[in-house]
Amino acid sequence: MKKESSLMRKSHFLGTKIRNLRKRNHLTLEDLSARCIRFDPHSAPSVSYLSMIERGKRTPSQEMLENLSEVFQKPVAWFLDNEPEVDSITPQKGNHGGVLGMALEPNFLFSNDILQIAIPEMLSQTGISGRQFAHLLIRAHQEHHQNYFPDLERAAEDVGHKNLYLNSDDLIAIAQQHDLQLRWFEQAGESKFSESEEASKHLLTSYFEAPNLVYLNTLLKNRESRLKYDLAVHIGHAVLHNREGLHCRLTIGGSEHNEEAHHNTPNAQDILNAWRDFEASFFAGALLCPKVSFRQLLDSHGYEVSVHKLLNLSPSVVMRRMTVVSPYPHWHYFDAYQPGKLKAVYRGNGIPLPWGNMRTVQDPCQHWAVFRKFAEVSSQSSTQLSILLVEGKPRLYCCESIQVEDLAGNFHVLCAGVDLNPAIAAQGIDVEHLVLELQNLCIKHGGSSVIPHQIKQQLLGVAKILNIAWVERSLSADVRVICVRGNACPRQPQCYS
Repeated sequence: MKKESSLMRKSHFLGTKIRNLRKRNHLTLEDLSARCIRFDPHSAPSVSYLSMIERGKRTPSQEMLENLSEVFQKPVAWFLDNEPEVDSITPQKGNHGGVLGMALEPNFLFSNDILQIAIPEMLSQTGISGRQFAHLLIRAHQEHHQNYFPDLERAAEDVGHKNLYLNSDDLIAIAQQHDLQLRWFEQAGESKFSESEEASKHLLTSYFEAPNLVYLNTLLKNRESRLKYDLAVHIGHAVLHNREGLHCRLTIGGSEHNEEAHHNTPNAQDILNAWRDFEASFFAGALLCPKVSFRQLLDSHGYEVSVHKLLNLSPSVVMRRMTVVSPYPHWHYFDAYQPGKLKAVYRGNGIPLPWGNMRTVQDPCQHWAVFRKFAEVSSQSSTQLSILLVEGKPRLYCCESIQVEDLAGNFHVLCAGVDLNPAIAAQGIDVEHLVLELQNLCIKHGGSSVIPHQIKQQLLGVAKILNIAWVERSLSADVRVICVRGNACPRQPQCYS
C-alpha cells in the first residue's frame, strides 16, 4: 500500500505522458491495451481504465506501469514527475496557433469547480474583462483548429448556392427569405476616448431587434462592401441561431465601448453570445467568398489583396478568408488600430503578438510591418520579409499590409502573412540554417539586409510553389529582424537601448 501511495504522489504527469506517447505513435486506446495484453495479460489495463489513467482519474499499479514502460520502451522513471520534459507533456495539437499548449497537471487543480472559482479572480486581478476572456477562448479555439469549420462552410453554401458574386440586392432577397425585415436608421459616428485618453471614432452600423427586425445605418448605402458584410452576418444569425441574435450589434471603431465589456466576471450567456457572433461572422465570410470558387480566384491572381475590388468586398473580408481557403495552413492576420489595439487577430502559424490586444505595451517593436505601415501615407499595399525568434529558433515570415479607412473615418492597418519555414523545409532545404544565415546578415548590417542571390533563388522557388505573388515581391526588398518586445531586440545597438 505504501508503494502505491508513493507512486500516486509521483504520477501527476503520467496520464499526459502516456496519452502523448500513444498519439505520437498513432495508437488508439484499443491498440495500446492490446499491446499491453500481448506483453503481460495479468497487468494489462483495459481500454476504459487506460482512458481514466490518461485523464488523471486513476493511477496504475507498479506492475501496470512496468507493462506500459515495456510497450513504449521507456524506463519507469521517465513516466514520473522527476522527468517532466516539455516535449513529453506538451499536447500534440498544442502548438497550433499563437500560444503553445501546456499539460493541465496536476489534474485535480484543473477541475471545473476549481477553474470556475479561480478564473473570475484572475480576471479581476489582471483587469481583463469577461468579454475579452470570451474572445480569447474563441480565438484559441479558432487557431487550434486552423480555421477549419466545415459545418459553417456548408451552411453558407446552402444559403448562397456558392455564388461568388452576390450583390447587396441578392443579400437583401436572402434576408427576406429568412423572414428578416430590414429598417434604416440615421446615426453619425461619435468620438470615444479609451483609458489612455486616445480618441477613436465609433459607429453603430447595424443591429438586430427581436423578433425579426434588422436595422441598418443609412451610411451603409455609401459603402456597399460593408453593407454586404452586415447583411451576411445577420443572415448568419438567422440561419445558425434561429434569429436569436438579441445582442447582435455590429460596430466600427478601434475600441470597445459596450458597458458590459468592463465587467470582469465572465457570464455564461455573454460567452455564448460571443461564440454565436463568431459563428455568424465566419458564416458571412463563407457566404460572400465560397471556399472553392474563391480559392480558384485567388490562385488565378496570386493571392493579391486587390481581388476585393473584383468582388466589391472589403479588404478585411478577403484577407481573413485567405487564411481559411488557402491549401497552405500557416497564416496569420491582424487588424490593427493605433496606438496599439488589435481588433481582430488570427495566428494559425503561431506568430507571437506584436503587442498585447488586452493591454498596451511601452516597447513594441517598431519594425513590425503593421507599425511601419502606420507611418506611411499610402493606400497601396506593401510587403515585408521578417525574421523573428520564436521559442529560441529563427522563423521567416512574409506579410502584405494595407492601410484602409473605415466607415467611421478611422485609419487602420490590415496585415495577412505566412510562416515560410514549413514551405522551405518541404523543398528539402535546411530551413534553420538558411534563416539563421539571414538573421546573422541582418544583425551584421544593423537590423536589415539584402537577400543573397543564392538564398533569393531558393525563396523564389518557394514563392512560386505557394503561388503567393506578394511573397515573390518581398524578395526584392531587404529582409528585417523583428522582435516581440524592445527589451529582446536582437539589433546592435538595440532600438530601446
